[in-house]
Amino acid sequence: AVYSSGRSQCLSKARLYSYFSCRFYAKRRYREIAFRITQIKKSDIRSAPWRRTYVSETEGRSKMKKIAFYGKGGIGKSTTVSNVAAALARLGYRVFQIGCDPKSDSTILHNGGERIETVLDVMRRGGGQSEKEFVKEGSDGVFLVEAGGPVPGTGCAGRGIIAAFEKLDSLSVYEKYRPDFVLYDVLGDVVCGGFAMPIRNGYADELYVVTSGEMMSLYAADNIVRAVKNQGRLGYARVKGLILNKKNVEKEDETVAKAAQEMETQVAFVFPRDKIVQEAEASRKTVVEAFPESEMARLYLRFAEKIADE
Repeated sequence: AVYSSGRSQCLSKARLYSYFSCRFYAKRRYREIAFRITQIKKSDIRSAPWRRTYVSETEGRSKMKKIAFYGKGGIGKSTTVSNVAAALARLGYRVFQIGCDPKSDSTILHNGGERIETVLDVMRRGGGQSEKEFVKEGSDGVFLVEAGGPVPGTGCAGRGIIAAFEKLDSLSVYEKYRPDFVLYDVLGDVVCGGFAMPIRNGYADELYVVTSGEMMSLYAADNIVRAVKNQGRLGYARVKGLILNKKNVEKEDETVAKAAQEMETQVAFVFPRDKIVQEAEASRKTVVEAFPESEMARLYLRFAEKIADE
């Protein structure tokens, strides 16, 4: 009995010693790791393969900013995105515009009105080994990509966007070109998994919704904003606000301002209705390229400066 009691006390002391010893070494190991983290250079973090943000090679520029533009079909979203892209390029930034619409006409104003071959078209013909097969440079210096869609009547357009984004990732397109801005032009009538791809998984940092004062346009905008806010988790884009592309409907400014308040966001910028936009499109160019001294071109440049400074 004495032996058994003594043995139990020894085991208890051994366990106690082991417990405090483990705590001591765990704390010391924690301090070592914390010290090593403080010694890691920012450049090492930026170049890490798991990080989705990259630093521009141009001295003095910040990391790549990725912005998604959504909106109901026919609202003037592609025209707005194309002019903003052209304005950013004019300010000296390297810009990518990625069309995420099966119609594949997002980038035509940078390319003399002609469509470029889409990522999915390239993949369907067995290509896609090089990004140069589908990344084109426009006449105004904007780099162009069209995700494309399935053959009409077959497949899912949303799934096509996912496949295109996966191809951009696999070819490390952003790492090779190191753009300052990536603008996603996305159809906003439906926000299914594929069309929501640009605002998920770190692809876009910010999101703007292009709208007018028309009811269906605001209804689509509300769906998009709610889709983002309902997720509200790490990796989703932040809603920066509505872009009012005016149609000159009655009390348009007041209607959109009230809708923005109900969506708990803001009206980030207002573009008036101007026939010079249609004139530029008739010449198959952006307003910024066709009429650089016009008031509309100055507005696009002002908005470009706004998103560059934020």
